[in-house]
Amino acid sequence: MTAPTRALFRQPGVTISLLFLVWVAIAAVWPQWLSDVDPTSVDPDSLLQPPSTAALFGTDELGRDVYSRVVQGASLTVQAAFLAIVIAAAFGLFIGVVAGAAGGILDTALMRIVDVKLAVPGLLLALVIISALEFNAVNAAIAVGIGFIPSFARTTRARVLTVRSAGYVEAARTSGHSRTSILFKHILPNASGPVAALFVLDFGGAIIAVATLNFLGFGAQPPLADWGSLISDGRNFLTTAPWVPLLPGLVVVCTVLALNHLARSLEEVSR
Repeated sequence: MTAPTRALFRQPGVTISLLFLVWVAIAAVWPQWLSDVDPTSVDPDSLLQPPSTAALFGTDELGRDVYSRVVQGASLTVQAAFLAIVIAAAFGLFIGVVAGAAGGILDTALMRIVDVKLAVPGLLLALVIISALEFNAVNAAIAVGIGFIPSFARTTRARVLTVRSAGYVEAARTSGHSRTSILFKHILPNASGPVAALFVLDFGGAIIAVATLNFLGFGAQPPLADWGSLISDGRNFLTTAPWVPLLPGLVVVCTVLALNHLARSLEEVSR
């Protein structure tokens, strides 16, 4: 571990962000570790109960434990957002590397296609795509992932162009290394820093996008719970039982803030 990386992990903000993201990761992969309450269990005697030791986030209009539903919702929301970013990173990296390494007409053509995509709002494009497909978490992830491809493509291309003109790349080219060897041994390893930071940063954006689609009813369908649908279902109780929509919303906000802080910190280290 390098000195800048060790200094990064000594920052209180980074430590707090990582601890919270570990909680989110556990909730997304092993929700039973964080709550053994059935998130679909209805209790008519515990309708709209405020947060307490018995129910950390209170109960909803059907007496269901809001905390257990938030934990269950992490699985659908975070996994869908992660799939979306993997899709965006895979296609965006390919486009950016090809455009940056090839240059010329191919570079111009690919970037003009990316510019056209940037002219269309990501959420609007996601709504169009998912409206043509079945409403479920996987299709929501695909729709969101397509919207994030341009950011990865442009960032990768810009970094590849910078690295391609570096002295060590010119030395490798002069010494007779093939273009493929230079690409994989010199350009890609040195262009990965900003892309890794963008992956973390856009992961937060993907969580918001997935939650937005779920809020609008384009994601997982009942009785499954996700963060967006929890906020949507609880908005009718904003004045009478504000914990029902606000606490799931607070989890979304804290997750995105933690990812953004971690991404900015990684970007500083990679410079």
